[in-house]
Amino acid sequence: MGKLVRDKIPQIIKDDGKRPIIRTLSIEEYLKELDIKLNEEVAEYQADKSIEEMADVLEVLNAICVARGYSLEELEKIRKEKCEARGAFKDRIYWEG
Repeated sequence: MGKLVRDKIPQIIKDDGKRPIIRTLSIEEYLKELDIKLNEEVAEYQADKSIEEMADVLEVLNAICVARGYSLEELEKIRKEKCEARGAFKDRIYWEG
């Protein structure tokens, strides 16, 4: 079973003396695999809580943003607008009802 991997992984495999079997995904396949990869990276973060896993989640989110035709600037603008209108999560508020 295959999976979406970072762009330099095939070369890393070659440098290790192996021959990767790869193909380029269609945009529909790519979007589906990005969603799968996001779930995988979030699960890894949940298990590990490391900054490296946070970076992996962010990388996948960036790729999803661009693949869906948005710019990272547009994403950040919307994030800021929502933060200004509804707040962030800094105050650790938990709604109990």
